[in-house]
Amino acid sequence: MNIKLGASLLSWITPLWNAEAGKYAIEKTAQAGFDLIEILLPDSMDFDSAEVKKQLRKNDLEAVCSLNLPKEAHIAFYPKTAEKLIKKAIDTVHELETSLLAGVLHGGIGVFSGKPLTENEKDIIAEVWCNVADYARNKDISIAIEPINRYESYVCNTAENVLELIKKTGRDNLFLHLDTFHMNIEESNFYDPIISAGKILKHIHVTESHRGMLGEGTVNWNEFFSALKQINFEGNLVLENFSSSVPGMQEKVSLWQKSPYNAQELAEGSLAFLKKHFKN
Repeated sequence: MNIKLGASLLSWITPLWNAEAGKYAIEKTAQAGFDLIEILLPDSMDFDSAEVKKQLRKNDLEAVCSLNLPKEAHIAFYPKTAEKLIKKAIDTVHELETSLLAGVLHGGIGVFSGKPLTENEKDIIAEVWCNVADYARNKDISIAIEPINRYESYVCNTAENVLELIKKTGRDNLFLHLDTFHMNIEESNFYDPIISAGKILKHIHVTESHRGMLGEGTVNWNEFFSALKQINFEGNLVLENFSSSVPGMQEKVSLWQKSPYNAQELAEGSLAFLKKHFKN
């Protein structure tokens, strides 16, 4: 398997990007021994790509980007706004000279219609995905879409939901981005969704059922790693664990319980857990 191990900037800072905090997250990720950092782009796209690129090179660190659509860019309700924002994110990915945009790109987090996703909404989402996929192709960029749990979205909760919409577009630079936290809620197991996705699976958030230390929750890691080996997974495994030791993190991600580990311990311990599994 050709796998790169990374950390989300959320391992070190809150979701609100600023230059100083971003620099800190890049340095901490490199020092902890990761291959790459996932940079969650701000909705405002207020982001100095040239400076961040210098920081990445200085720390010998690769990067991928992600974007979580805000409520005001919920594709089914505001397709033009969503398309414009995703294209701006693609431009930023291109400026950083990297090649992947991941994240919640099917709808705004926390937006609900009160009903299941309709066929008309699927058509609207597929049209926007076609447009942004074509735009990304011209810049040699892939897009990976993350299903999230029912309490945060009604659009795409499972791998199957995303795969259905990708198939509807007919675009081959659209991929699946899984997250073990959401899988633990929505999927029947950790094996079948990975097998079903196969080479369409490009990016994975690895995190525990309680967002804490890997191996100390209810995620079935044996199923998970077995499936990755079965499909000969080629992509990124990125930690998205949260620690209450990061100022402001509890409020931003609803982490109401105090974490038993600080951010450094959580990142290094989880990285060691991943490396141990790949040695077996």
